[in-house]
Amino acid sequence: MESNKPACCSASRNAIQSNHRMPANDLMPSNGESDKSTEQMILLPGGTFLMGTNDQEGFSSDGEGPVREIEVSSFYIAPCTVTNFEFKQFIHATGYKTEAETFGWSYVFHLFVSEAASMNVIDSVRHSPWWLAVEGADWCHPSGPDSGIEELLDHPVIHISWNDAMAYCRWAGKRLPTEAEWEYAARGGLVQKRYPWGDELKPGGKHMCNIWQGKFPLKNHASDGYEGTAPAQSYDSNGYGLYNASGNIWEWCSDWFSPTYHIEGKKVNPIGPSTGVSKVVRGGSYLCHKSYCNRFRVAARSRNTPDSTTGNMGFRCAADVH
Repeated sequence: MESNKPACCSASRNAIQSNHRMPANDLMPSNGESDKSTEQMILLPGGTFLMGTNDQEGFSSDGEGPVREIEVSSFYIAPCTVTNFEFKQFIHATGYKTEAETFGWSYVFHLFVSEAASMNVIDSVRHSPWWLAVEGADWCHPSGPDSGIEELLDHPVIHISWNDAMAYCRWAGKRLPTEAEWEYAARGGLVQKRYPWGDELKPGGKHMCNIWQGKFPLKNHASDGYEGTAPAQSYDSNGYGLYNASGNIWEWCSDWFSPTYHIEGKKVNPIGPSTGVSKVVRGGSYLCHKSYCNRFRVAARSRNTPDSTTGNMGFRCAADVH
């Protein structure tokens, strides 16, 4: 299948011309105050797995296929994405300023923008007009300047750029997973299944992930329990203990995005091309729907520029085994 349907992550930040200065790439170093322990992380023994898909639902132009055997070494990965509570600790310890805060705006899904915050809308994305550029939207004001995270501390942090995620990882003594590690972990030991739990989206009628329920982008019935983000530890975990590897939020990986690198690239601990324009994001989000983007499948992939921030992008940490 060709990728004629856009992903539910927004356009890149440079889709809107901003007068704000681009933040420097001098990411926040560790100051020794963070928790560098891997105690709460999952240790995955190295092994081989079948990465990608030849499924007719896959988007070949995204580089989902062909299926190939990939080997990864042992690594640690977090069972959940980084939460607002955890990111708040990082901010308090370091004084780090996210890129959304530096630029002064971020992309918010139109249904979450209040009447008051609509006065702060500076633009929309041309081909995805449901994404609004809202002044004052950032990780602690996820829907605009009149919103907060007090009731969302166990939800994944959002409006996080790849650069922000890297800054947090450096402080925490961790790193972002490679795309291969992410898919190895997300599959949970299953072989070539469509989702982290199997091939059926709702086995026995049970909701297994947080995705769009209704007619996109106008009405979300939220029959899975959540209109926006769900708590980071929601639904059943997969066979390796990961939560929300499908849906909820897009997760940054360390790799530069390429639709062709994997065909001739390394098959042992691949790290993606050495350069690029956009970074890989994985897992889909609460805005994904089969009729729209269908990228909450475990083999699906998308991209965004490293400085881009949206109301459905965050990250989970990985770490080396020493």
